[in-house]
Amino acid sequence: MYVILTSKPGQFRTEIGAGLKPLDAYDYLFYGQKKAHFVIAELLEDRTRIRVIEDGSEIVNDVPSKFLEKFESRERAFRELEHLTTFGHMETSLRKTAIAAR
Repeated sequence: MYVILTSKPGQFRTEIGAGLKPLDAYDYLFYGQKKAHFVIAELLEDRTRIRVIEDGSEIVNDVPSKFLEKFESRERAFRELEHLTTFGHMETSLRKTAIAAR
């Protein structure tokens, strides 16, 4: 199974931890401005928790993966990401990036 992890600069970030294998990373650009960073990751363990850290604070949440939408393949996860980031004729794009080192 595959999941999409989201980070939004100035708001929150997700961290790759045990039980996840990051495969692809993308910056979401809205009229040329980076609005979000997405990572498509393989879910290696059912009981994986995803750490979400609120920017500018000490607030940390470990969210169970059961609350995330799951996809049967990497390609389906990417198609969903494309769907989520396309808004009619607005200038949006996904720019592939390197996966950050852990």
